Amino acid sequence: MNTNVETFKYDNRIVRAFSIATVVWGIVGMLVGLLAAVQLFFPDANLNFQFITFGRIRPLHTNAVIFAFVGNGMFMGIYYSLQRLCKARMFSDFLSWFNFWGWQLIIVSAALTLPLGYTTSKEYAELEWPIDIAIAVVWVAFSINLFGTIVKRREKHMYVAIWFFIATAITIAVLHIVNSMEMPWSALKSYSMYAGVQDALVQWWYGHNAVAFFLTTPYLGLMYYFLPKAANRPIFSYRLSIIHFWALVFLYIWAGPHHLLYSALPDWAQSLGMVFSLMLIAPSWGGMLNGLLTLRGAWDKVRQDPVLKFMVVAVTAYGMSTLEGPLLSIKTVNSLSHYTDWTVAHVHVGAMGWNGFLTFSMLYYLFPRLYRTNLWSTKLANYHFWIGLLGMMFYAIPIYVAGVTEGLMWKQFTKDGFLQYPNFLETIVQVVPMFKLRAIGGTLYIVGTFLMVYNLYKTAKAGKFEPDTEAQAAPLEKAAVAHGKPGWHRVLEGKPLFFTVLATVSILVGGLVEIIPMFLIQQNVPTISSVKPYTPLEVLGRDIYIREGCLGCHSQMIRPFRSETERYGEYSKAGEFVYDHPFLWGSERKGPDLAREGGKYPDAWHFNHMDDPRSTSPGSIMPRYSWLLTQKMETDTLPSRLNALRKIGVPYPAGFENGPAQKDLQAQAEKVVANLKMGAVKAESDREIIALIAYMQRLGTDIKSAPVTTAAK
Repeated sequence: MNTNVETFKYDNRIVRAFSIATVVWGIVGMLVGLLAAVQLFFPDANLNFQFITFGRIRPLHTNAVIFAFVGNGMFMGIYYSLQRLCKARMFSDFLSWFNFWGWQLIIVSAALTLPLGYTTSKEYAELEWPIDIAIAVVWVAFSINLFGTIVKRREKHMYVAIWFFIATAITIAVLHIVNSMEMPWSALKSYSMYAGVQDALVQWWYGHNAVAFFLTTPYLGLMYYFLPKAANRPIFSYRLSIIHFWALVFLYIWAGPHHLLYSALPDWAQSLGMVFSLMLIAPSWGGMLNGLLTLRGAWDKVRQDPVLKFMVVAVTAYGMSTLEGPLLSIKTVNSLSHYTDWTVAHVHVGAMGWNGFLTFSMLYYLFPRLYRTNLWSTKLANYHFWIGLLGMMFYAIPIYVAGVTEGLMWKQFTKDGFLQYPNFLETIVQVVPMFKLRAIGGTLYIVGTFLMVYNLYKTAKAGKFEPDTEAQAAPLEKAAVAHGKPGWHRVLEGKPLFFTVLATVSILVGGLVEIIPMFLIQQNVPTISSVKPYTPLEVLGRDIYIREGCLGCHSQMIRPFRSETERYGEYSKAGEFVYDHPFLWGSERKGPDLAREGGKYPDAWHFNHMDDPRSTSPGSIMPRYSWLLTQKMETDTLPSRLNALRKIGVPYPAGFENGPAQKDLQAQAEKVVANLKMGAVKAESDREIIALIAYMQRLGTDIKSAPVTTAAK
């Protein structure tokens, strides 16, 4: 008998808590997504209720699916697997529950603030500054718990899944803190510390790598644990997992600029993003093959076990997404795909296939073990698999068709050299049937999820929850070590601090190389002498534009293609955006680009368009914004807004906000009212619609025939 063996208990309560949260928030996030999808062909589905318009619930959907559904699924899988891989209970039960309740509070805060219009507008980082602070605090608590558990482990060898957990903990902290540098101007609102091109680069350095290190690396770690466990087979190749990990964490961080191809970002940064994106194919497919080849010789079991079915589709979807992503970063392909629904389809294959199906597989794996019973119905789980897979196909295929259709129609010229489809709405009319099919696909996917919820509930009712699982292992210093001389990576796995330092250096290099020159080299962000700060009224209008989520459907970035300059006007330049806190380039076009909107239509057109878009644009899928005609502008907050903007570099005169700004605002508002009267529209000067019109009419008007200088902001 070995007297050195210690008895301890794994904490299953925290795993159960996160698993329930995963299911609940998954349903919520998917239903919000379905409502958003329906509004794209039936805009009145919002019932003219301002808090559930597409612009407001789109970020709610993405945040709910990414941070609530996948986030809770990630914590669920990590808290279960880490304890067993380290042969140790979590470092601190208090930190485990602080992580759980803190994360749920953050999600509830997002669910309340985003529909109310409190948003930074930065994709996947829309939450405002108090919530950003809360995220940082909770993430630090999770990281302390993670590293504390690794330190107290009884297993010297750190299994491959733990490598990915370490990279996730470090990188998400760095990304979140750097991208969330904000200047608050109220208890719930702020402006980005960065402006224009610099803000765009930092945001997509964050945005791309939030996908990489929140939706990908932790789930790869979970794949490396749960797939071999479910198949009862060792991972195919330990060496391949080493290559997969180190190549992935080093290369991924460089790829963010591929979201900004053909934009005002300097070409050297765009090219770096494209090159490193293409290199990502190798490690990504190495990981996919490592997962699928683990199942070699076990395909009979795959056919019978729904857990493995979900895992096979998840890993395959990961491979498809990580091949398509680099292909979309090739400039010639991106010139067709960017701003279209092709990107939307690409993202959802990853979200629904990779993250969704792997989460479902973990839930089916965990519930019988947590409740010490068998899955209530294998048949129902198989129904879920096929309905979910069918839903994914019904979602993705029509949206791929819509994306290619949009890209081709936007670029099409007649034989005489004119745009064949000059009216943007001609494109929308063609793709609306695809939007309807997408809603059907989303409905099927949700139906499958409800089947899972029922199956898991019946499984829990049939069994008895085991709050603590007893286990035994020797302490670390007395744990058995493999015979013979260990390889270099085995030695590294026994030194978690050194391993973490190397991983941190790997993820920092790419970000530093791309971001630092953008802030230090003046020529990267030249200014245009005629570009001036927004007027007080335009500041209010821009903030309303952000509040309503208009950039979710409209871009403000004209690319240097003849098809775009013919349609929208002169291509966009870096110097136009030096006072834009935050940048509003957008990532999708459900409506036309607005970079040169100023002066294109009279003020009365904008008034009527916001009240009822179909009165000015028959066939439009834009929702009504009639509340803007009645809600008063928040002029009392103007001083705090202008003061905050001055602090981050916008050159408003000292004391401007204390009196002159209000007079300037009133004078410009009266001009808008006079213009509306000429268009047979009567309006009051203190309404939000006046500020929004002022902002829209400003767009693009201050760069016409303007010389570019080399002096940076």
